[in-house]
Amino acid sequence: MKSVLARLASDFLSTIVFLAVYFATDNVVLATGVAIAGAIAQVIRARIKGEALGFMTWASLALVIVLGTATLLTNDPRFVLAKPAIAHFAIGAIMLRRGWMLRYMPPRVAEVIPEYVTAAGFAWAALMFALGAGTIAIASTGDMKLWATYVTVVAGGAKIAAFAIQYLAFRILVMSRLRAAAARA
Repeated sequence: MKSVLARLASDFLSTIVFLAVYFATDNVVLATGVAIAGAIAQVIRARIKGEALGFMTWASLALVIVLGTATLLTNDPRFVLAKPAIAHFAIGAIMLRRGWMLRYMPPRVAEVIPEYVTAAGFAWAALMFALGAGTIAIASTGDMKLWATYVTVVAGGAKIAAFAIQYLAFRILVMSRLRAAAARA
């Protein structure tokens, strides 16, 4: 779990840096410049250390440069604020693959309720698309505090709630199926 969170923090470091500098200075140009420089420095550091750079790292760098440049040219932070939405859409598209979640489930869950796991995978894709659309809608307002609240509290909370609901539902479904099978035997 720590490595997943570290990877997410790394992938979104430029967005985090942008927000920190913007809230500290209220300067979009400075925050964007620091975020772009930070993203480039992050890639250079990884290359020097000989670390393999995954697709998300390159995609994040490209998005920071393209959206950051658009922000600098227009002095409009909404371009940078759209970056998490693009990530949500990309992850949602990956989650549309039938059965993607089965490999992440304990063997018992995958064996007993595979059809529910597949349905949950599609539900997660829908959640990612909804969160991405919400991020775009909030970003279009240009309100940084509202956006920061949305991406941390709303989007983060929705994912935690979905995980908890899925965990409880899968637990109940597996136990129910196992009891029914035991009663028939």
